[in-house]
Amino acid sequence: MTYAYLFFGLVIIYLAGAVTSIILNKKDRPSTYASFISSSIASISGIIFSLSVLMGENFTFVMPGSSILAFDIFVDKLSAFFILVISIAAFAVSIYSIGYAKEYFGKKNIGYLGFLYNIFILSMVLVVSSNNVVMFLIVWELMSIASYFLVIFEHEKAEIRKAGFIYIVMTHMGTGFIILSLLILASSSGSFSFAAFHSSGSAMPPHLKDLAFLFALIGFGAKAGIVPLHIWLPYAHPAAPSNVSALMSGVMIKTAIYMLIRISFDFLGADVLWWGILLLIVASASALLGVMYALMEHDMKRLLAYHSVENIGIILIGVGVSMIFVASGHPELAIFGLIAGLYHTINHAVFKSLLFMGAGSLIYSTHTRNIEEMGGLLKRMPWTGLFFLIGSISISALPPFNGFVSEWLTFQAQLLGINLTDNILKIAVLSSSAALALTSALAAACFVKAFGISFLAIPRSPHAEHAREVPGTMLFGMGILSLLCIILGIFALYFIPVLDTIAAPLVGAVAIKPIYNISPATMFPLAGNISTMWLFLLLFIILPFPFLLALVIGGRTSARKYETWGCGQPSVTGRNEYTATAFSKPIRMWFGNIYRSHREIQTTYGGSPFFKDRFIFDTQIEPIFEKYLYSPVTWLALTISRLMRIIQTGSIHLYLLYILVTLVIALIYVGSGG
Repeated sequence: MTYAYLFFGLVIIYLAGAVTSIILNKKDRPSTYASFISSSIASISGIIFSLSVLMGENFTFVMPGSSILAFDIFVDKLSAFFILVISIAAFAVSIYSIGYAKEYFGKKNIGYLGFLYNIFILSMVLVVSSNNVVMFLIVWELMSIASYFLVIFEHEKAEIRKAGFIYIVMTHMGTGFIILSLLILASSSGSFSFAAFHSSGSAMPPHLKDLAFLFALIGFGAKAGIVPLHIWLPYAHPAAPSNVSALMSGVMIKTAIYMLIRISFDFLGADVLWWGILLLIVASASALLGVMYALMEHDMKRLLAYHSVENIGIILIGVGVSMIFVASGHPELAIFGLIAGLYHTINHAVFKSLLFMGAGSLIYSTHTRNIEEMGGLLKRMPWTGLFFLIGSISISALPPFNGFVSEWLTFQAQLLGINLTDNILKIAVLSSSAALALTSALAAACFVKAFGISFLAIPRSPHAEHAREVPGTMLFGMGILSLLCIILGIFALYFIPVLDTIAAPLVGAVAIKPIYNISPATMFPLAGNISTMWLFLLLFIILPFPFLLALVIGGRTSARKYETWGCGQPSVTGRNEYTATAFSKPIRMWFGNIYRSHREIQTTYGGSPFFKDRFIFDTQIEPIFEKYLYSPVTWLALTISRLMRIIQTGSIHLYLLYILVTLVIALIYVGSGG
């Protein structure tokens, strides 16, 4: 009964926040408080509810009525984990949004924003709670539509409308494949209830089983943003308000991961070897290409969007390795890969939401997304700089922060591939670890650029020069997730056993250890071990010594200040600084065959051909997927549409003739026994 109060309490509070926000839509401040405080309270209820299920029993609720249209809720430990991920991110982002919404006061309808925001979060919770095909598709579509309207919130801008169009097209393309996958499962089980789908894969013909997995991979892969279905992310995430971008990148794309795990492991059994190989290849490509394209971006939010592609790839590497081990008859190894994927799911939700909020804070103060126009912000926005640095270290997988733990677990899962008997399979799994290693190195380089160019040196433009620290609620929201980045890294050994209880039933293994009194060596005896807690304590002990030494030695001499050497220039300005373009140029040259970059140089001479008055350098990379995949598909669709317009004459008599001909053909087909 307590579960029901908590679950329906959060549903009611989200709905109340949405309705109240609309009622108060003409009053910016009251509408802001009503919508975002309500979502904060509902998120707390979601956290308590999910933890209760994780530590206790499953929650089930079925509303009396039609078996197809029933409001059918089922929350097991897997669902509860994703509700926890959604609720943690939603709580921090909601607190952040109270201050962030001031950016739109007097410009946009805050009530409309608050309404969509609450509905969006609620729909994500219902997506991972649904236990019925029809209900799932309804709330999935609700999530897609709410996020679409949030993406085009500033629809007066042409680029925003374009981003929204690309997003909604890709979303509905994915939904079509999702429907096909669920219909195959429903036809095989004879029911639309997910309860009937459990382990139904064993009774399905192999070709239908393969189709169900492929359709699910395409459909949910489009929402998750795997390569080459990622095309909407670098458009939609920068277009949406930054608080919405944090939720879309941090948790919305994880709902697709949830359903992919649910269908692959729970419904189909994940016992087909080539599924895992395909997923591993796609995931490795997504991780590597995502970070490579992120390195070339100077738009802060587009950079973070490409990193979502990268991290979804890392999550799915763990899932793919787990599927390979299940199909190879090694459930005790498979559990390690799935734990790695699940842990990176929550870690990515935390540090990516933090980074998008950090980006939103930079845009809030500087009114630009271009890294090249920032610089020197650490002195002007010290707290934002600190929180962004924590997020940058976490996503770069440096110890002892949370990103390091989940990527280290993923590496360990890959290295366990040495236990496979098939040499080709062994090489494939171990090769993916090389791709992940390169991905991690490039991610670190990317965030050296993102943080260094944005926060260090001196301001590069008036935007940065006049920047000020953001309101306290925005800092508090970022501070919550910054603290979680540290906690999830240092105390990982207390969280991994919880993931063990989630993963074990899915792969058919026995839970490894109880939640307390464990060590890495006893938990995973086949893998390497490391303690982030001891790393943290070691850093805490060692780091003060250089500062104390500098204080002792430096205190004996007087301090003298000089200007930075600027290659002989009389004074150092923002034009003398290292740029993001220059920072990423070596990598652009190394991977020239992939980037296929081209540059444009414009030179203006002032009176003499020997003296240059102005020099403009611009470099761009070739949009490979848009040019070679989506443009031909778009051209084909438009060509077919133009041909089909021939039958659209506008004559009602001709349309009636079409209906008559169709009816006659149908009658002939039925009459012939077809």
